[in-house]
Amino acid sequence: MKKQQTFHLNNKDMANPFDIFTNEMIFTILDYLNDDPFSKRSFSLVCRSFYFIESRHRTSLKPLRSDLIPRTFHRYPSIANLDLSLCPLVDDNALTSISSTWKSTLRSVNLSRSKSFTSIGLSALASNCLGLVDIDLSNGTELTDSAAKVIAEAKNLERLWLASCKSITDIGIGCIAVSCKKLRTICLRWCLRVTDLGVELIAMKCKEIRSLDLSYLPITEKCLLRILQLPHLEDLVLEGCLGIDDDGLATLKHASKSIKMLNMSRCQNVSHVGLSSLTSGAESLQQLILAYGPAVTADLAKCLHNFAGLQSIKLDGCSVTCSGMRAIGNWNSSLIELSLCKCTGVTDECLSFLVQSHKELRKLDITCCRKITCASIDSITSSCTSLTSLKMESCSMVSKDAFVLIGQRCQLLEELDVTDNEIDDEGLKAISRCSRLCSLKLGICINTTDDGLTHVGSGCSKLKELDLYRSPGISDTGIAAIAQGCPALEIINIAYNNNITDLSLTSLSNCSRLKVLEIRGCPCVSSVGLSTIAKECKVIEVVDIKKCYNINDNAMLPLAQFSQNLKQINLSYCSVTDVGLLCLSSINRLRNMTILHLAGLTPNGLAAALLACGGLTKVKLHTSFKPLLPQHIFRYMKARGCVFHWRNKAFQVEIDPKGWQLQSGRCSEAAE
Repeated sequence: MKKQQTFHLNNKDMANPFDIFTNEMIFTILDYLNDDPFSKRSFSLVCRSFYFIESRHRTSLKPLRSDLIPRTFHRYPSIANLDLSLCPLVDDNALTSISSTWKSTLRSVNLSRSKSFTSIGLSALASNCLGLVDIDLSNGTELTDSAAKVIAEAKNLERLWLASCKSITDIGIGCIAVSCKKLRTICLRWCLRVTDLGVELIAMKCKEIRSLDLSYLPITEKCLLRILQLPHLEDLVLEGCLGIDDDGLATLKHASKSIKMLNMSRCQNVSHVGLSSLTSGAESLQQLILAYGPAVTADLAKCLHNFAGLQSIKLDGCSVTCSGMRAIGNWNSSLIELSLCKCTGVTDECLSFLVQSHKELRKLDITCCRKITCASIDSITSSCTSLTSLKMESCSMVSKDAFVLIGQRCQLLEELDVTDNEIDDEGLKAISRCSRLCSLKLGICINTTDDGLTHVGSGCSKLKELDLYRSPGISDTGIAAIAQGCPALEIINIAYNNNITDLSLTSLSNCSRLKVLEIRGCPCVSSVGLSTIAKECKVIEVVDIKKCYNINDNAMLPLAQFSQNLKQINLSYCSVTDVGLLCLSSINRLRNMTILHLAGLTPNGLAAALLACGGLTKVKLHTSFKPLLPQHIFRYMKARGCVFHWRNKAFQVEIDPKGWQLQSGRCSEAAE
């Protein structure tokens, strides 16, 4: 082994001190920057050698626009994963060039938003890129069987996504099945022209299938006979398959022994009788999803009694009986996840019995279970002390004392949703003991104040998401406590709060990882506060400042200058004019804009901004602008893949509790 050398560097010894790093060391550094494209760009600009190494190291690419693709061909020779979901204008020429440039390295392509290519471009990909194993063609509503036929040329394909490809029929699926025998995952969700025949062909020819999504297909039990014979099938999704019913399932002779996840959501013609036939013998079943399906009765629960490996069941939107809940409590399995979101019929008695029987629960969703009281929370927290996720929005009969129990007994919680509940500061003080908490939702919790939020800030340093929507007891003081104690904060919602001022935004500017800021309906914030956020929170992606009347063009320039990662913004009712909108057009990543009722916006300014925003995919506008914009603007934007959403909602005048009328970005005293 060679002895390590000690280097004594100075400007005379070495022109570039970075030359002492080996490529492997630099690759390790780059691996830490994978989630931040701006850091990678800065890295590559350090010196010529770093630029060269970064270009050779990169294997994944997600271009912001179609016209940027040719620039990448020479710089990045080793691309394996290409995501073109932001490029709706990818055409056959582009796919041909891509297949030629990366024919020896390309393994996956995402074309889920692209609609400008045909089977010609797909053929180039399939025939040239022999290593291609993953292709996403979701939302390809105009793709036909000719496209499916050329996809079949990719004989090494393992994962194929065809969701909402509504023009592909059994013929095209048959071509894929015959040639792509290595397929392990295929999604045919909403492929409305694929029937039993096409699915049977997949099951007969593709014996390596692990995951199969047949949601909303016009299929019956006929194809299930073949599907259940697949030797490696693990995930089967039959959501919304109305052609499958009890009578048909009764004809099945056996179930799949390998299946681990079964989704039968919205299968309204299947009861416990059909479910029993479908799952009989499914020894490996771990997760079952029956959302918006049959009533949860004792008979339904009993047919799942002997599945010792069942860990997760989701019954969202189902009618629940007490006998059914008790039967679930008597299962041989030990549930880890249970979702009863919006289930009618859940009571204290049955829920308490169930959680006392399944003490290993990690995730529990009882959203909108409006009949339960503090007694249920007492049982949950005393039995399931290892909970990591508890969602209980709008459990209106649960008293404030229950939330103290949550903090005292379930200190491993990472996610807690108590939106629209009676929680108060004492409850927040107890919950602050949950030091692992990452997500806390307190929307419409009118009994919480800054005192409770201060406890959260001091005890929950790992907090990444905080929802304070319509929480009138919170002010700048509480937000400052969160900003100081939770530096990892990424998402915050403080919408509709008259107590929030620029001081809150100044405090939040210390959270450099902030990605989502929702301050809709906070009339006391201004451009000063938003400018501070823009300058310090440079990774911010979503900004909602609707009805922030004092935010104007002065905040748009800092956003344009510093927030180059911004993807979505809502400017409705603000005081932004043509000038501010044009500033935002320089943000390359901007995809979604809502610009309703901007008093300072003119048709000419709007047209100029739309033309300048090269990456827009969705714009929400008032219908009054529709006849005022030139038609060529709409044709041009549509050709770039942008969709317009028109709204005819009348301008709203709001009056806050102090009697101030808020309109057109100004506060003027209103006569009572």
